[in-house]
Amino acid sequence: MTTIGVEEEYLLLDPVTGLPVPAADKVRAAAGLAPFVGDQEVQSELLQAQVEVATPVCETLEEAGGHLLRLRHAVGAAAERYGCRLAPCGTPPLRHGRPVAVTDKARYRAMRSQAPQLVAEQLVNGMHVHVAVPGREEGLQVMNRLLVWLPVLTAMAANSPLWDGHDTGFASWRTVVFDRWPVSGMPPYFADVADYDRRVQRLLKSGLIADVGQLYWLVRLSASYPTIEVRCLDVQLRPDDAVMFAGLVRALVRTELASVEAGAPAPDVAPELLRAALWHAARHGLSDTLVDPHGESRRAGDVLYQLLRHVSPALEEAGDTRLVSGLVHRLLQDGTGADRQRAALNEGGLRAVTELIVG
Repeated sequence: MTTIGVEEEYLLLDPVTGLPVPAADKVRAAAGLAPFVGDQEVQSELLQAQVEVATPVCETLEEAGGHLLRLRHAVGAAAERYGCRLAPCGTPPLRHGRPVAVTDKARYRAMRSQAPQLVAEQLVNGMHVHVAVPGREEGLQVMNRLLVWLPVLTAMAANSPLWDGHDTGFASWRTVVFDRWPVSGMPPYFADVADYDRRVQRLLKSGLIADVGQLYWLVRLSASYPTIEVRCLDVQLRPDDAVMFAGLVRALVRTELASVEAGAPAPDVAPELLRAALWHAARHGLSDTLVDPHGESRRAGDVLYQLLRHVSPALEEAGDTRLVSGLVHRLLQDGTGADRQRAALNEGGLRAVTELIVG
């Protein structure tokens, strides 16, 4: 079984005002004291109104889902001890007029010095899925083949429509905010892993990035483990939607690995079209068209069914077909997290949005 791991980033919000609460150090420490939370499962993030969790390596979606529920419960209970709530949303509905404190780590202080305004606006939260691959070369070739699917996944996971108390018009404003760093967004195509390493080393030697952690591409190779990491997803309101994406990403990686092993070429889609398709996905979510892997504009629902057909053998092999396909159909019926936040905003204003995202 191909193993997976999931990371989720959360905001800490005041349940009454909806404003970010800079209590991450306290919440993280309290959550770490729970008897069912292991070392490194609850981690610090850039800003003090954010907390990150990381599951252990998992073999099944049921296992991953159980860990996410356990960690959400631990962080949520710790947050309540300090008068705030865990909020699994890509952006806060409201922000303070002053920046949230940066977590006191050398790396984060250096980022603030490098780009103070970007750091001040980095109250964005994603979900990252790590999938095991046989080696770095295979991972690199899978990464090349995943590029055409990143806009589709971005649209499906959109859960960040609000910023500073208003609707941005984007389903995933987080995608736009995160795309302002020097090395971010849609990664380029790489000939092989030697090409990847050579170009990354050039970035490091130039001083434009301080470490490989600043490769903020939406998909990247791990520097430490034989895994590929998909980073284009907004954090999800519901843990079962997070499980759905873990299953889809694993199935995509398995499908593209089979393509590599068969010697099939990677899709040839122009980088400017991929970048525009990503912007379009962040703008509209599933409420408009999507660009499919062949570069054609089609109805969003048709592209999602195309995705399910594409990964069907891998889902079947993992025993995930019923769970993942059922959740994809629910997504098409109920809409994305962005759709749900907008519905709450229209029905009850920002107060209703806060109630939705803090549970």
